[in-house]
Amino acid sequence: MNTSARVDETTMKYGLLLETAQAQQQLVASSLKQLKGHAQELDGIVREQIRRTLVEELGAVVEESARAVQALRAIEQAAKLRFISWLLAATVLSGAASALSAWWLLPSSSQIGALRQKREQLAAAVEALEQRGGLLDLRRCGNDARWCVRVDRHAPAYGEQADYLVVKGY
Repeated sequence: MNTSARVDETTMKYGLLLETAQAQQQLVASSLKQLKGHAQELDGIVREQIRRTLVEELGAVVEESARAVQALRAIEQAAKLRFISWLLAATVLSGAASALSAWWLLPSSSQIGALRQKREQLAAAVEALEQRGGLLDLRRCGNDARWCVRVDRHAPAYGEQADYLVVKGY
């Protein structure tokens, strides 16, 4: 009986040990289920926190972008105004320079009137010269450089000895 009591005692110990191991396994399995549940909850919490943080940061980026756009528009407006002012200044200065040059270089209306009168006088003098032989084509001809005049060979000769010829152009 001794051996049977021992076997029973050993079996009993093994049985208790197995029962304890099984209880521990169930406890571990239960803990793992709870841990998975907590991990899923934690995953949801972390995702929600990340989402909130991302939304806040994106909102800040949108605000910064809006401020940057406003600043760029203000810079653009200032650049346009500066360009227009420089363009107007250049236009006014070039116009003033042209007007000053014209005033300085061009004759006044009284000078123009005097020049017109002088031109009319000169035109009358040229016409009088043309009528008195101003269109004569005189040159020095030959080795002796004698005076020659161009004549119209188709015109008739005049004078008692036909020694007068018509000058070309008259």
